[in-house]
Amino acid sequence: MAKTKAQKSADLARLTDAFKASKSSVFVDYKGITVKNVNKLRRTAEKSGVGYMVAKKTLINLAARAAGFELNTKEIDGNIAVAFGADEVGAANVIALMSKEVEQVKIVGGTLEGRFIDAAQVKALAALPSKQQLLAQLAQVLNAPRVGLVTTLSGITRGFVTALSQVQEKKAQ
Repeated sequence: MAKTKAQKSADLARLTDAFKASKSSVFVDYKGITVKNVNKLRRTAEKSGVGYMVAKKTLINLAARAAGFELNTKEIDGNIAVAFGADEVGAANVIALMSKEVEQVKIVGGTLEGRFIDAAQVKALAALPSKQQLLAQLAQVLNAPRVGLVTTLSGITRGFVTALSQVQEKKAQ
């Protein structure tokens, strides 16, 4: 059944808001995917905080233009859906993970900071660690000198206590 103008304008508003709110998006060719796998993809995306929407290419173009992006999804082959991520790598990670599990899910492109990126760039983006992982690594690097200092100082104290106990044992003999 065809969508009414009101439904299309609501979809356009949702897509435009999603483009404006996201730092990156991934375009997915979903041709031939089963309903079971689509539901799995949606659940995985939802758990990761990634939005997933299926829309016509014309609607995606209009929404992207309204959000300030210059896209031409007509150049992309197949039926496309869009995954929106709050961070730069979230959507790419989720879709790349699903494309490994379900061969019908194909990355065909995406956007990053308002510009179009091709499938290879999206896959490279998916290989990057998430923002939380990078922050954890930074915290570990910043904390390493303190841990080393504490370990060294405790080693000196331990050595001193060991030497004192040996001196005490010699005097006791």
